[in-house]
Amino acid sequence: MAISPSAPAIKIEGPVPALGELPAFKPGESVRIARRRPIGHYRVPLYLRGKTGMVEYAIQPVAVDNEQEGFGRNAGSRLHYYRIGFSMAEVWPDYAGQPADQLFIEVYETWIERAGT
Repeated sequence: MAISPSAPAIKIEGPVPALGELPAFKPGESVRIARRRPIGHYRVPLYLRGKTGMVEYAIQPVAVDNEQEGFGRNAGSRLHYYRIGFSMAEVWPDYAGQPADQLFIEVYETWIERAGT
């Protein structure tokens, strides 16, 4: 397919991000922690598996997968950690504190799913 000489030029500001450099999740997005049960190395507390929280922000810069690093299998893949806020009542249903109380934790991208999927 030929490009028309009158086609508008594509202007790119700065470097083009590589795969994994842009966060997959946005602040304010509702997410769920995966319910996986890996054998051996893992970095997410059991009490958060399957719980739903909200992304506060993606931590910059991107980082290596520390689960794979634990097994010496990291081939240089880099993704984001996210700070996620959970209602204390979501984490502990019998929580008797203030309704606005939250727990915040940083979770690697491989453990996060979009809520409702």
